[in-house]
Amino acid sequence: MIIDFESLEATVIPNFRGGEKSFIANMFVDNNNKIMMGKLEPLASIGMHTHDKNSEIIYILSGEGKCLYDNDVDYLKAGFCHYCPMGHSHSLINTSEVEDLLFFAVIPEHQN
Repeated sequence: MIIDFESLEATVIPNFRGGEKSFIANMFVDNNNKIMMGKLEPLASIGMHTHDKNSEIIYILSGEGKCLYDNDVDYLKAGFCHYCPMGHSHSLINTSEVEDLLFFAVIPEHQN
């Protein structure tokens, strides 16, 4: 199966999970996964949230940012991968004042 993110309509979500500015994503969603190409404009963020029934893998394509992960801070740049296991909390922040933070993310749903 091929997912052509450019052919998927972009979803703009203001203040996602209490974050700053807007989160923009081209998403493929089925019963098992959310797979997306995401963008945070300069100084935008996704607010802190807990993955109760799923986990999340975020691969940074370009830009720089940070994840607040539980009680730690992880600094990210292109080529880095952040993993938030089920039961943990994180946020994603674009720390640049001029460059977008572009990333690929997979959120697999866990069956109980």
